[in-house]
Amino acid sequence: MFFDRLKLFGMPAKHQPDFIYLRHVPLRKVHLFTLTQLTCLVLLWVIKTSPSAIIFPMMVLALVFIRKLLDLCFSKRELSYLDDLMPEWKKKNLDDASKKLEEESQEMLSLKKDDSATVQIPMEGSRVVQKAHDPKCDPSDINISDEMSKTTVWKSLNSNQKDIRPVAAKKD
Repeated sequence: MFFDRLKLFGMPAKHQPDFIYLRHVPLRKVHLFTLTQLTCLVLLWVIKTSPSAIIFPMMVLALVFIRKLLDLCFSKRELSYLDDLMPEWKKKNLDDASKKLEEESQEMLSLKKDDSATVQIPMEGSRVVQKAHDPKCDPSDINISDEMSKTTVWKSLNSNQKDIRPVAAKKD
């Protein structure tokens, strides 16, 4: 991801790939974050190759404090997009899925009830099943035992019980 952000410096805006962090973070902040990382990398490399390499572990520790200082320049949301360990393709897929789910939920909420006698039942795959409701029918008139015995699950349970026969002890 670091190298992808480095490539953004020389790329015109219309040719930039559709990265998830570019959707949520302004480009100048992406460049600032990348420059900060590049500066730290160069500084660590210079210290490592110099005669003062003995302070290299202290400089690695200083990176923790530099990361804390980034909280002053960036919001937590921006840092979560820029400094995330999740691969870009996975973040993009998750973001697209969450947007699609949000759109579907908004679509379900915006469905207008055109008839009070119709009950809309949302099904998987965003199809809506409409069931006519008889307002004259009293819910207390429904016999739940009769309705349950008509279901497939109940029929399968009954057939399974018929298949199970008590094992009688055979005496010869």
